[in-house]
Amino acid sequence: MASIVQSLSVPSTYKDQQYQGTSSQLALDLANSTTLYVGNLSFFTTEEQIYELFSKCGEIKRIIMGLDRNQKTPCGFCFVEYYHNADALDCMKYINSSKLDERIVRSDLDHGYREGRQFGRGRSGGQVRDEYRLEFDAGRGGWGHVRAKQEAERERDQKANYEAITTIPEGANLDYKDRKDEPSKRSRDEDEDEEEQQRSKANPRFREGDEEEEDA
Repeated sequence: MASIVQSLSVPSTYKDQQYQGTSSQLALDLANSTTLYVGNLSFFTTEEQIYELFSKCGEIKRIIMGLDRNQKTPCGFCFVEYYHNADALDCMKYINSSKLDERIVRSDLDHGYREGRQFGRGRSGGQVRDEYRLEFDAGRGGWGHVRAKQEAERERDQKANYEAITTIPEGANLDYKDRKDEPSKRSRDEDEDEEEQQRSKANPRFREGDEEEEDA
C-alpha cells in the first residue's frame, strides 16, 4: 500500500557530477550508504559541534570537514560517516533540517566519500552556491563572490566620483578667511544685548512713587 506521506529517509534527486557510475549503481550505493552530506553549515561551526549533534543517531566513524580549495579553511559543508546504514537513515529522519550554530542544516544520503571531495568546487575555492549568493550572510563569509565584486566596483566608483574635498581651493582662501574673521549675526546681537543690560544697570530708573515723594 502506497504511503501518502513521503519518508524522511529518502535521498534527494541530486547527483554528484563526479560520480562515474550508472543511475542504478547510484541507487544501490545510496541504499547501502553509511555516509551523509551535510550542507548549509556556518564557516565557524567546529567538528566538535557536528559530532555532538550527529552522534545522537549513532556511533560516528569519522567526520570530513569541507575546505576551501585555496585557503584550506572550512567552507560550509562536511561528510558524516556512520558505521551502520540504519544510523544514517535515522539521522535523515531526526536531524535533517534541524538548527546547528543558528543555521538550518541540510543532510542527504551520499554514495560515499572519496579523497578530494572535501574541497570546494567553486572558482574562488569555496562552494559554487556561495559565489552566486546575492544576500549578505555573516556565517558564510559575508557577501557572495559575485556580490563582493559588485560592492568593490561600487566603492571604487564612489571614491573616484564622490570623494570628499579635504582642502580649500586656492582661489577661495582669502574669501574663506574673511568670512571666518567676520563676526556672525548672532554674536553681534548677543553683544548688543550685553551692552543694553550694562547700560540699564549703570542708569537705573526711579520708581514712580519715589518721584511723587520728591515733588511733595
